[in-house]
Amino acid sequence: MKLSQAEIRKQLKTLDGWKLVDGQIAREFDFENFYHTMAFVNAVAWIANQQDHHPDMEVGYNKCRVAYSTHTVGGISEKDFACAVKVDKLV
Repeated sequence: MKLSQAEIRKQLKTLDGWKLVDGQIAREFDFENFYHTMAFVNAVAWIANQQDHHPDMEVGYNKCRVAYSTHTVGGISEKDFACAVKVDKLV
């Protein structure tokens, strides 16, 4: 189910560093080097496959941007926030 803007704002307050950007919840993660960045990317991929919910990701040498939305509901759902919590536990 698609969350309302009020529900999204409320849920964002429970997450560190996540923001509403272009209809997605997104966060940028910074790392010491490329090796750590890629280890994070692989861990996020594992979570995505386990949850059957795949984020958009932008990867650079020492940073990775992760963004979630749920295409089947046309917006942001509880599943996006549940996955964001799992990703946050990686760092």
